[in-house]
Amino acid sequence: MDPDFDEFLHVPARLSVVALLAPADWVEFAFVRDAVGTSDSALSKQVAVLADAGYVEIRKTRNPTGRHTHLRLTSYGRQAFRRHASALERIVAAASRSRE
Repeated sequence: MDPDFDEFLHVPARLSVVALLAPADWVEFAFVRDAVGTSDSALSKQVAVLADAGYVEIRKTRNPTGRHTHLRLTSYGRQAFRRHASALERIVAAASRSRE
């Protein structure tokens, strides 16, 4: 297995969240929920696990329109995602070469 392959990050729900956050700064929780196609509770669980592992930062605010939760990748999470994506690319490239 590629040493940059991240078993923790490869869980589909986590990978979807991290991939969505990768090109952005702060992203609203509701946007992530809708884009990933999951429930509030399922996303909350995955975000909590990602935050506990240091991949994601959570910011909760309150304003006249209510409470808002925003998410972003930490520098560690961003680096981990890049390494994992590179590992996946190498795996796919090796599979493609083996078919030739």
